[in-house]
Amino acid sequence: MTTVREYIRTTTTLNIDFMKNVTFKDDLVRVQGDLFRYAFKLTSDQEDAHDLLQDTTLKALDNELKFVNNTNFKGWMYTIMYNLFINNYRKTIRENTFVDHSENQYQLHAALVEGCDNTEYSYDLKEVRRIVNNLAVDYRRPFTMFVAGFKYREIADKLNLPIGTVKSRIYFTRQKLQTELKDYCD
Repeated sequence: MTTVREYIRTTTTLNIDFMKNVTFKDDLVRVQGDLFRYAFKLTSDQEDAHDLLQDTTLKALDNELKFVNNTNFKGWMYTIMYNLFINNYRKTIRENTFVDHSENQYQLHAALVEGCDNTEYSYDLKEVRRIVNNLAVDYRRPFTMFVAGFKYREIADKLNLPIGTVKSRIYFTRQKLQTELKDYCD
């Protein structure tokens, strides 16, 4: 038979656990708007931001017992979101990385040159370089960075330009190349 003291201790513990659970979920609901804005800042895409927010919320609910009361809940959530974003980014990079295991390096470029004479191909590259080099620096730099593999956001950050300006300059450079090289296109 339980004593009154044990009964009070048990019910008090249950009430404290219940209150922790209620405040955790209230805090979780309260920071959803801030978390979505942060997710959008990280991903620059609304659907990806919603996915990241959902993953963050699920991860927080799974790790509710690891949260220490009287600490910065919002900071804890931001940390979870940032770590998920970085892990997803690394996973995407790892999946899109191609490692060539061929013995000779000629196979790397064979598809580019296949079906055309090497002299003709090099002439086309010289023509493209000539057109790109004749462009104004404001158009040439974003385009060459894009061709080198930089993302729009990275180019915008490095050149201190709005992302829309970077996209439009790359677009106009592509249009210029297409009109200048229309004789080479089939």
